[in-house]
Amino acid sequence: MTGNILSHDGKTPDIATDAFIAHDAVIIGDVVIGSGSSIWYGCVLRGDLNELRVGCDTNIQDGTVVHVDSKTYGTYIGDRVTIGHMALIHACTLEDACMVGMRATVMDGAVVEKGAIVAAGALVAPGKRVGTGELWAGVPARRVRETADSDRTMIDYIWPNYRKLGAAYAEAGYDLRSMPEDDE
Repeated sequence: MTGNILSHDGKTPDIATDAFIAHDAVIIGDVVIGSGSSIWYGCVLRGDLNELRVGCDTNIQDGTVVHVDSKTYGTYIGDRVTIGHMALIHACTLEDACMVGMRATVMDGAVVEKGAIVAAGALVAPGKRVGTGELWAGVPARRVRETADSDRTMIDYIWPNYRKLGAAYAEAGYDLRSMPEDDE
């Protein structure tokens, strides 16, 4: 176990062997990360107070923080999900093939349904539900429109490219688990 993959309260992260974990990502506690997923530079995934699940082929981009609620909500992120740079994902559910834009926030008990998009900078308030195939934007986030074919094409373009990019970084030796441990 490396210094950035940490057990907490007897629970150790379970990370698929083909997931890419950037060398400075921090993953703590009751976290499961599925096959082909990628956790990029500066990300923190804290499953210290509840469970945190990340499906397959999901990319969590640089600087994102993912956390849970201690009493009520874990965090559940489905398959083929894209989470943009510096997002805040807290005690919520992101269903399969959805997208959360850069610097967006999704709060406790919120659900982003399959194929939905949360625009960059948006704030999805606690308990809100972003419906299947809807685009939400603003602070607080509100439904703007249905997703277009071009939006779905974008979602279907991003996740496989991040899977390939993560595999290339891992092959180059940049995965946290392949980095040499400090002997200090």
